Amino acid sequence: MARLFRKKPERTRGLWKRVVDLALTDLRVVASGIDSESLETLEERLLAADFGVPATLRLTDRAEEVLRRGKARGLEGLSDVLRSEVAEILRAGDDAELGAADIGPTVYLMVGVNGVGKTTSVAKLAHHLIAEGQTVMVAAADTFRAGAVAQLEMWADRIGAEFIRGQQGGDPAAVAFDALDAAESRGVDVVLVDTAGRLHTNRGLMEELTKIDRVVRRRIEGAPHETLMVLDATVGQNAVRQVEAFSQAVDLTGIILSKMDSTARGGIVVALREEYGIPVKLIGTGEGLQDLESFDIDGFVDAVFG
Repeated sequence: MARLFRKKPERTRGLWKRVVDLALTDLRVVASGIDSESLETLEERLLAADFGVPATLRLTDRAEEVLRRGKARGLEGLSDVLRSEVAEILRAGDDAELGAADIGPTVYLMVGVNGVGKTTSVAKLAHHLIAEGQTVMVAAADTFRAGAVAQLEMWADRIGAEFIRGQQGGDPAAVAFDALDAAESRGVDVVLVDTAGRLHTNRGLMEELTKIDRVVRRRIEGAPHETLMVLDATVGQNAVRQVEAFSQAVDLTGIILSKMDSTARGGIVVALREEYGIPVKLIGTGEGLQDLESFDIDGFVDAVFG
């Protein structure tokens, strides 16, 4: 299967150094003397960096095990063990990159709550795909907020993507269906179906999202090839609760973490993978169209424990 976003992102080490506030001095305390107080210190630091409870318990248990059994000595040994454990969590499946259809248009369904930067993330993704030589169609399956549709149309026009919109107040699933029809007839490579932002607590809107997904699946075999949830990295563990709710409505295959340049709690990428098995595939690192990068696992672990 073809893969997109093959290039390793640049500048990620500096980014992760900023957004994961796990100081080596904290690990040094643990490595110098394994006791309940030092383990609590490590646990507190991991939780503060948004690694989440399951991943934090896994890492602290592993640290206690290797230090008590003498399998790791000193700061360097402990760092190597934790680095390996985090890398194992993040590499739990062969799904870190964006996939593509073998034949016909690749379809990405974009979902998320209001205000997370979803529309901008769609524009950034379309921009990157076009820069890689793909033809892109953006489908505005938000038929209620005229302002959001107008913004998305402006972005599409600016970056050279085709654009499909529906009637105000119409059926969002029909917009997705029409976009896939048009993409097939025009030979478009990638269709980005941008759904309306919705609170994960609104049952009616979540059922609407399920319908869009069902229509896409019936229209093109194998679609959607990715269902990407856009999350605001600054909201911490609330992002985990959002993922839990959305994963009950659609089959999430990946995360786009927006606003990664505005948080010091980047451990959320570990929490999401450990708790739900869903990989972070892309990260937003700024407000420009070019500020979208593949999530680099090696860059992350090197920055946190390097």
